[in-house]
Amino acid sequence: MSAADPSAAPAAAAVADPDGPDAVRLTWNTWPRSKVEASRCVVPLAATISPARVPDPSAASPPPLPYPPLRCKPPCSALLNPFARVDFAAKIWICPLCFSRNHFPPHYAAISESNVPAELFPQCSTVEYIVGGAGVPGVGGAPAPPPPVFLFVIDTCVIEEELEYVKMAMRKAVALLPEHALVGLVTFGTQVHLHELGFSDLSKIYVFRGTKEISKDQILDQLGLAGAGRPGFPKMPQQPGGPQVNGMHPPSTAGVNRFLLPVSECECALSTLLDELQPDQWPVEAGNRAIRCTGVALSVAAGLLGACMPGTGARIIALLGGPCTEGPGMIVSKDLSEPVRSHKDLDKDAAPHFQKAIKFYDGLAKQLVSQGHVLDVFASALDQVGLAEMKVAIERTGGLVVLSESFGHSVFKDSFKRIFEGGEQSLGLSFNGTIEINCSKDIKVQGIIGPCTSLEKKGAVCADTVVGQGNTAAWKMCGLDRNTSLTVFFDVSPSERSSQPGHQNPHLYIQFVTSYQHPEGQMRIRVTTICRKWVDGSTNTEELVEGFDQETAAVVLARYISLKMEMEEEFDATRWLDRSLIRLCSRFGDYRKDDPSSFSLHSNFSLFPQFMFNLRRSQFVQVFNNSPDETAYFRMLLNRESITNSVAMIQPSLISFSFDSPPSPVFLDVASIAADRILLLDAYFSVVIFHGMTIAQWRNMGYQNQPEHEQFAQLLQAPHEDAQMIIEGRFPVPRLVVCDQHGSQARFLLAKLNPSATYNSAHDVAPGSDIIFTDDVSFQVFCEHLQRLLAVQS
Repeated sequence: MSAADPSAAPAAAAVADPDGPDAVRLTWNTWPRSKVEASRCVVPLAATISPARVPDPSAASPPPLPYPPLRCKPPCSALLNPFARVDFAAKIWICPLCFSRNHFPPHYAAISESNVPAELFPQCSTVEYIVGGAGVPGVGGAPAPPPPVFLFVIDTCVIEEELEYVKMAMRKAVALLPEHALVGLVTFGTQVHLHELGFSDLSKIYVFRGTKEISKDQILDQLGLAGAGRPGFPKMPQQPGGPQVNGMHPPSTAGVNRFLLPVSECECALSTLLDELQPDQWPVEAGNRAIRCTGVALSVAAGLLGACMPGTGARIIALLGGPCTEGPGMIVSKDLSEPVRSHKDLDKDAAPHFQKAIKFYDGLAKQLVSQGHVLDVFASALDQVGLAEMKVAIERTGGLVVLSESFGHSVFKDSFKRIFEGGEQSLGLSFNGTIEINCSKDIKVQGIIGPCTSLEKKGAVCADTVVGQGNTAAWKMCGLDRNTSLTVFFDVSPSERSSQPGHQNPHLYIQFVTSYQHPEGQMRIRVTTICRKWVDGSTNTEELVEGFDQETAAVVLARYISLKMEMEEEFDATRWLDRSLIRLCSRFGDYRKDDPSSFSLHSNFSLFPQFMFNLRRSQFVQVFNNSPDETAYFRMLLNRESITNSVAMIQPSLISFSFDSPPSPVFLDVASIAADRILLLDAYFSVVIFHGMTIAQWRNMGYQNQPEHEQFAQLLQAPHEDAQMIIEGRFPVPRLVVCDQHGSQARFLLAKLNPSATYNSAHDVAPGSDIIFTDDVSFQVFCEHLQRLLAVQS
């Protein structure tokens, strides 16, 4: 009998890649055996996984396997993995999750210790399988992959200058699309216009009123597509040997040939339509907002895709320039005297349209999920557009979201272009994903926080306690990309048998099975199996401490409290975080009673108080001065980004550039400001280049243009080059802010710094440094309070 060495699994992560070859990170890499000990760990047992991340080229991962995976017998159904024990003589493998014995099928007859399939290689804890053929579309019986589908929904209730920016962005996007990609166009203002691109003789438009909700059947009746997407309606003929995969159906020819055309056939017609597109002509009375029917436009788009492309990966890309003021999804009335809802209004239940709009978008989300389609939103306006209400539809379909001030801003232009780019810049947009989780018998799944929705597939793996999308063993991801991250929460539920001495397995196993439509069009199954150790938490605290991942823990807590703040009206996030930190430090810190100065933490916990301090001050907890749209935007990105990116949102990085030393990280503290220093702040949503007072004066005097001051010119250029590298590797593209000490935009940096020097302690400030006008406590005072509390508690 042979199997991979389970103890080697946690150490497999490459130093250069914090997520490791499996793209999985856990809050605890050693787990306590009992529910009581798990609760004493304070930080939940959770894992983050990026199910469609492209493997590191340096990792020893095999190419996609051109044959179907082997499954364990029901009800387990786990897939063959390196941790299975194999009897080569008897051609049997034993599932590490349920210990069932399974026979290899006949085509594995040649298996031996010297001839092992890739899925049993010890280093291949993550493998991909190509479903339905050898991976060459249209060859060997493999069906031709469906084309990507993009239905653009454009808001025309904007000024002419903004609409011109939209047209420019659209032309660039269409030029980047592959020629076989299907494209459709919906424009809206007071009314919704669906453009029939297949009618080439003249411009043909279907008009829908924006005043009231329209059902899917009414939309299809008006389009002459009644019955499309349902049994009995004519379908496009299937390729020979091309079965339905993952619920995909052949598209309806009637709708596809009229409203959704390949780029190669409609590029000219689309260009003409864009040239002729004008701002909404409906007059806007004085003291009123423009009449905008966003909800009806999205309903029409969803109904069209449901009729033409049911179950096939497609994206609705909405470009919105203001709030919905009419019909379903309305967030504010036309009257300008009524302000758009604020957090204060939501807390006091004084937002009359909020719950009704939430209900509408919840229904739209269910429709899109059932069809397998994605909603992406690009909101570019100085006012709110309704992202807080749309959040449910965007997040449950796995959609992308970008918030900017104008369609002419680089945040919109560069982010919009990134969706359609290929090569290294590609986001790797995938469709029609599902993820299933299999676990060892003593582990239950509480739920997932992230861009997915429950498939309501009950099973033995479901825990009684629910977090996020729970009570299921499978989830739907209509859209996912290379950066998509999900947070899975677990519960320890040991059986009586496994608690008895002699029956305890030292290792636990968790398997993530993701099936999705790859950007190349193939259906793939990605199998990631991880192994970790059980420990006795009451007697073996050292191993628990060694397995703690403080970055992952901070991000998981941020996602958890963001969910609780949305779901529980009276939830006090700051107090909850403070209590959690006190409990964690009390459990794992070292200190003597009544001696605060004796407090110390293991290196695996040393940064955690700092993360909690910055999380308390972050936009995820302190919603004051942010609109509900901004808060929803920040939380959607927090829930879907990698751990590394999410940490930057919570605790930005700060790099110093000066003549005295090479670029180096410095403390996120106001004391890091110096007159002869340039600081580069990466706060994820924004990148700030901050010039000290002396540097700014020299630059304004033009020293960088003089040959004898070439070194100064290089110093000025260096942070811009680093900032550009950050911007190029990120989606959405962050806002670049270039500012000087004491300038108005210096607030973008000062707001993120630890206020170790305030107006109360200005006499202690070093020359050339700065102070922050705030009453917030500094990190040093925060830690002193924590140490005193622990010393008294003990």
